[in-house]
Amino acid sequence: MREMFSIPKKFFAVSGLSSSKCRSLIGSLIMALSLSVNLAMAGDPFRSNNPKPIGEKTSAAFNAVFREGNYKSATEIYLPEAAVEEPDEPLIYAMKASMVYTDWQSDKKNQALLDSFKSYATKTRETAEKLKAIDPLRGNLYVAVSHGLDAAAVITEKGTLSGATEALGKLQEVYRNLDEAEKIAPEDPEFNLLKGWLDLLISVNLPFSNPELAIQRLEKAAPSYLAYRGIAVGRRDLKQYEQAQEYVDRALQETPNNPELNYLKAQILVDAKQDQEAQKYFQLALANSEQLPKEMVAQIVREQCKSQNTIDRTEQNKRNCSAMRNQVRAMAGKWGPSLSQLPKLD
Repeated sequence: MREMFSIPKKFFAVSGLSSSKCRSLIGSLIMALSLSVNLAMAGDPFRSNNPKPIGEKTSAAFNAVFREGNYKSATEIYLPEAAVEEPDEPLIYAMKASMVYTDWQSDKKNQALLDSFKSYATKTRETAEKLKAIDPLRGNLYVAVSHGLDAAAVITEKGTLSGATEALGKLQEVYRNLDEAEKIAPEDPEFNLLKGWLDLLISVNLPFSNPELAIQRLEKAAPSYLAYRGIAVGRRDLKQYEQAQEYVDRALQETPNNPELNYLKAQILVDAKQDQEAQKYFQLALANSEQLPKEMVAQIVREQCKSQNTIDRTEQNKRNCSAMRNQVRAMAGKWGPSLSQLPKLD
């Protein structure tokens, strides 16, 4: 476990990755950290034995985001209710931080959003430290989450190069707390979900790393639709497109209406040079555009456009995909417009 500390150092210092790639990895890290959560609608889906309790409102927020891909309901309904009724649950503040980070991505000069993000990271840590007394496993997991959020805030505020040393210190704390969680329950499905995602995101971006070990860890994780999603992302990034399609299809069998999973399936097909097939999944993702952050919708529109240009293979009818993305960005509100309002490919 200790040797994991050298991996982020290579990543920031000698891997040669661009600043945009580093920022992209930090964004993915936040998503991975946010996946270390406990959904308990009709019992704990991670554990068939000794399930752990979690508030109904918190569960509803998690379900809205990760099962349904409904960021709007989670942000406007379930998370505010959870903060009032279940204030001692650190997952609430980790999810709030994740949502604010998404907002900040489309308004990067907004200092208030960055301050809010940092505040939720601190609140996550404070509640997680208290949770250690009654549940040291989940307490350590969420302390790890909070330090990961801190690392993202440092990179966001200071930049990849200037903030690297401080961010590395935070990431060391992430793994230190994950070590403590592993000592308590190394086979725990929730622990393996978080650790598997983190290890995978790092390993696929670094030379001489072994992503297969991270994928093996995800095979032991739950809920299965999130584990499959992680494996699909890893296989895609490793250019193993047949295996990536297999796992995203498994996830879609459990959550067929999740727009992010349909978007992921489209990306995998594009990477595999199957643009015609990808168009179906871009359209399925955009069918639920109103429940997604506007910036995400804008990016889906751009990628769908580029894929269609590849299909058409004619400069005369080539669309301006960046202009279509910017058209969505310019629309009012923080959520995606309806499907009928989106720019048309034809």
